[in-house]
Amino acid sequence: MSAVNSLGDALTNDLTYLAICWQILRADGVALGFTTHDRPIIVAGLRYDSAPGMVPSALVTSDDLEVDSMDIGGALTADAISGTDLIAGRYDGAAVAVFMVDWRHPDAGRQQLVRGEIGSVEAGSGADSGFVAALRGPTAALAITAVETYSPECRAELGDGRCRVAMRGRFARLTVTGGDGFLVNVALADALIGDFVDGGLRVLDGPAAGLTRQIVSADIIADGAAGGAALSIDEPLALVSGTRIQLWHGCDKRLATCASRFNNAINFRGEPHVPGGDILTRFGG
Repeated sequence: MSAVNSLGDALTNDLTYLAICWQILRADGVALGFTTHDRPIIVAGLRYDSAPGMVPSALVTSDDLEVDSMDIGGALTADAISGTDLIAGRYDGAAVAVFMVDWRHPDAGRQQLVRGEIGSVEAGSGADSGFVAALRGPTAALAITAVETYSPECRAELGDGRCRVAMRGRFARLTVTGGDGFLVNVALADALIGDFVDGGLRVLDGPAAGLTRQIVSADIIADGAAGGAALSIDEPLALVSGTRIQLWHGCDKRLATCASRFNNAINFRGEPHVPGGDILTRFGG
């Protein structure tokens, strides 16, 4: 049989040589490729490993404003994907492109099937556990409310282009001294503990390197350790003593804090004096 020069030829032949490929680009820049073919395929320089355990559901696309969706399910058999990474959120919001290629000539052309980003991910437990990742198409963005609403809290993020607070000197690189799950212990001076509440934590090394968490609260460790702080985070992390982390300051988004702590009331992006739905409960009777 003569060589197939394009994917269009492969679709019209009586005997086809098509393989479904999906590319996953995580938020941390890691790119992964998988295919239904029984051997790895190189497409545009990226290796697509054979993953027969991963099966895409029926593709649902339309030319109207309905949200395109698809599920990718399978067993955790690929070395590149682990249940720990799924639960840790490394694949949340990852960009996904699903397409078909002729496995004999993968760079001759591709037929795009669907693209979008990973939404919710559910993973089972045990050695033979599986997972289901929901893929949201581009039209999912149309369901997001783009208009800002009145709020007594600031809608800007500390240090961004609207807040304009200089973040220089508002970071700290520390070493984990203990903790488990939702608690991370660090050596931090008592006077600085409150600055990092509502801020963030990024892991710099170890198995969890690159993961970020929000700091919900911070308390002084009451065991006599000098300068000890216990940071409560919004999602659990498995960190061992000696792991390096980076912290940055947070803001509770109140006008009083913006004015007194940051001297930045002129850039406050909220409406603390506009009455809301709670005005009816402010006065008796």
